[in-house]
Amino acid sequence: MTSSNGPSAAASARPGAGGVRASVTADRNELPDRVWTLPNALSVLRLLGVPLFLWLLLGPQADGWAVLVLMVAGATDWLDGMLARAFGQSSRLGALLDPAADRLYIVATLVAFVLRDVVPLWVVAVLLGRELVLGLALLALRAHGWPPLQVHYLGKAATFGLLYAFPLLLLADGEGPVVAVVAPVGYAFAIWGGALYVLAGVLYVVQAVAILRAERAGR
Repeated sequence: MTSSNGPSAAASARPGAGGVRASVTADRNELPDRVWTLPNALSVLRLLGVPLFLWLLLGPQADGWAVLVLMVAGATDWLDGMLARAFGQSSRLGALLDPAADRLYIVATLVAFVLRDVVPLWVVAVLLGRELVLGLALLALRAHGWPPLQVHYLGKAATFGLLYAFPLLLLADGEGPVVAVVAPVGYAFAIWGGALYVLAGVLYVVQAVAILRAERAGR
C-alpha cells in the first residue's frame, strides 16, 4: 500500500532541490524492495481483474458480475493495505501497484460508462483530463530525475468515493424499484468523489511545480 504523505512533504522541505528531494522520496525509499508478498499478490490480482471487468461491461453487459468484480477489487484494496501493515510487508512495488490498480479501474469504468451512456461525456472528459494532466506532470518529474509523488489522502478518499459510486450508478442504469434507492446515493458518491479527485489532482500538480521550481532555484 502507499503512504498517505502527499503535498505536505514538499511543503516541509528546506529551500533548494536537495531538501525537497529528500522530503519527497524519503517514505518510498524507506520501503523494502520486496516482490513476493501477499499484499503484492492481491494488487496483481486486482490488476488482472481490470480487463475482465471491462469485458463484462461492454461484451455481454453482465452488470451484476461486473459489480461483483468491482466489489472484490475494493475488498482486496482494503485487505492488501491491512495485511501490509499487520505483517510488515509494505514494499516499493506495492506502493506503485496499489494506485495503478485504482486508476486503471477508474479509467476502465469511465470509458465503459461513456460508451453505454451511463454518465455524461463531460464528466468523463473532466476526470480523464485530470489523469492526462497528472501524466504530463509525472513525465516532467521523471525528466528531472524525480520519482512519482506520494499518494495524498485526498486522492485515496476520492478513489474510495468513485469506486463506491460506479457500481451504484451501474445498478441505477437498470430497471426496478432498486433504482430509486441506489440512484441518489450513487450520484452523491460520484459528485463528492469526482470533486475530490479533481482537487487531489490540482494538489499533485501544485506539488510537482513546487518541486521543479525549488530544483531550479537550487541550481
